[in-house]
Amino acid sequence: MKKVVIGMSGGVDSSVAAIILQKQGYEVIGLFMRNWDSLADGELNGPTTDSGICPQEEDYLDAKSVCDKLGIPLHRKDFIKEYWNYVFTYFLDELKKGRTPNPDIMCNKYIKFDAFLEEAKKLGADYIATGHYARIKDGKLLRGVDSNKDQTYFLSQVPKEQFQNVLFPIGDMEKKEVRKIAEEYDLITAKKKDSTGICFIGERNFKNFLKNYLPNQPGDVVDIDTNEVIGKHIGLMNYTIGQRKGLNIGGTKDKMFVVGKNLEKNILYICLGEDNDYLISTSCLVDNLNYWEEEKITKCTAKFRYRQEDVPVELEWLENGEVLVKYPQGVKSVTPGQACVFYDKEVCLGGGIIKEVRKNNQKLWYL
Repeated sequence: MKKVVIGMSGGVDSSVAAIILQKQGYEVIGLFMRNWDSLADGELNGPTTDSGICPQEEDYLDAKSVCDKLGIPLHRKDFIKEYWNYVFTYFLDELKKGRTPNPDIMCNKYIKFDAFLEEAKKLGADYIATGHYARIKDGKLLRGVDSNKDQTYFLSQVPKEQFQNVLFPIGDMEKKEVRKIAEEYDLITAKKKDSTGICFIGERNFKNFLKNYLPNQPGDVVDIDTNEVIGKHIGLMNYTIGQRKGLNIGGTKDKMFVVGKNLEKNILYICLGEDNDYLISTSCLVDNLNYWEEEKITKCTAKFRYRQEDVPVELEWLENGEVLVKYPQGVKSVTPGQACVFYDKEVCLGGGIIKEVRKNNQKLWYL
């Protein structure tokens, strides 16, 4: 009997993934990853649940409840140091540069499919499994069947070889099917809401959380069309390109959007109106490429952020290892620091990190 070590997060997806693996005849072992220690890292006033315990501990207890019900052993492993060194430090460094990082992508690369994999091998794993909505077929990474939950975007930085012995048991399922199975087994996670917070850090007041690590530096908010100061921001790291909510700037009934940052002068630029030309770019430069195919194709589709519709693009592969991604039709709010992920229909080809945003071959000065 082949042995599978599955990442048990305390959520419904990994719970049902474990059930499916059991039905398929595998010997299933659960492994809970603890990657954040609020006290050890100096964080004050961390979040608690209604029961008075931290969400991460509640997740562990939920994972244990599921494993106990299914007769699966559950191991618990700290990856706090690895998470800090490879994910959270990157997250803070990108914010300092005025960029918008995606820690979930780096968490998959360095923790779930690297440090976790090594720990699973110590437990004698033939395979590892997770509750991701994705599929692997003929050595290729495919989108999950549930297009609304597909998570290949977040897997785009994982090296291809690390998918060799990976199983995605719920990749062929829709979320409603997953919930139904969890309810049939009367699992504690059946109606548990999906996590929307930063990977492993959880849901909390983001601005208050960041103050523990990056001091706020308030500055001017400037209307990019008029160059007039129209308000104050609370620190550039708290904003991302295209953001509309939470700006707290009065004086106009028009919708406001973050359109750029000037780190040197500590200025946050906004524009009025969702069709403002300043929100549009026509190409971007992408580095940190993780491309899984042998042939470097020149036409495909891309996502510049999760849940975005696919955008037809042309790729120009540069000698320095970067790629120029062209979309002459124009796309809103393409953001430095975010992932650009390439697709050929259902197949995820890999991707990279947006380094620079351009319009008509010129770098946008306000980004």
